[in-house]
Amino acid sequence: MNNTDDLGKLLLRVALGVMILLHGVAKILSGPSFVIGAATSAGLPAAVGYLVYVGEVLAPVLLIFGVWSRLAALIIAGNMVFAVFLVHMKQLWTLNSTGGWSLELQGMFLFTALAIVLLGAGRFSIGGRGGRWN
Repeated sequence: MNNTDDLGKLLLRVALGVMILLHGVAKILSGPSFVIGAATSAGLPAAVGYLVYVGEVLAPVLLIFGVWSRLAALIIAGNMVFAVFLVHMKQLWTLNSTGGWSLELQGMFLFTALAIVLLGAGRFSIGGRGGRWN
């Protein structure tokens, strides 16, 4: 593996981590009431709504720094699956006004996270290449 592979992994990790973290910061500032409402309306316990902080704050920070990156990316992927099922199911098979998939942002987050699960963190991370979860 060469440096460009590791730079590519760094770029994926940091880009996904920052973009998801911005959503988490917004939820810190506004509170989790929207997510709690979506969870309870789906029949889930209200406490599940607080897991958004794990998926949108803790996991992105781990991803940015490259600590337990595969696990962090898996958590983000799970977070995106929950977001689609709780909030975006009506848009799952629709196109937006410009012809793109209505869930292209959520899809990009999900599939980028899955790519990181498969690729790992790379050399430019605190965890390095080693370890099952990096």
